Amino acid sequence: VQLQASGGGLVQAGGSLRLSCADSRRTFSNNGVGWFRQAPGKEREFVAAISWRGGTTSYADSVKGRFTISRDNAVYLEMNSLKPEDTAAYYCAVARKSYGSRFAADYTYWGQGTQVTVSS
Repeated sequence: VQLQASGGGLVQAGGSLRLSCADSRRTFSNNGVGWFRQAPGKEREFVAAISWRGGTTSYADSVKGRFTISRDNAVYLEMNSLKPEDTAAYYCAVARKSYGSRFAADYTYWGQGTQVTVSS
């Protein structure tokens, strides 16, 4: 599995970004996928997860109603109404099972992060 996260950047508060997570070998098609983020000086935290068919999604309370996770051959994180506190490096990860999880230990493969910076 070779995960590649992209789509990060600098945006003003209230703006939007769309992150993508792709696996060039398409080996995560039967697995849940999650997004996590880590801000400087803080622990990595769960953002969103999606099951292998996309039928089940889950979100952290801090992003619920603003972020949307979806998937086709890649996995996406649509981020709207961004806030300065959303600033972090965002990572996608492949779950051990067909559904996603809020716990980092349930993921086996991690992509390199993509930086999201939200200015006030």
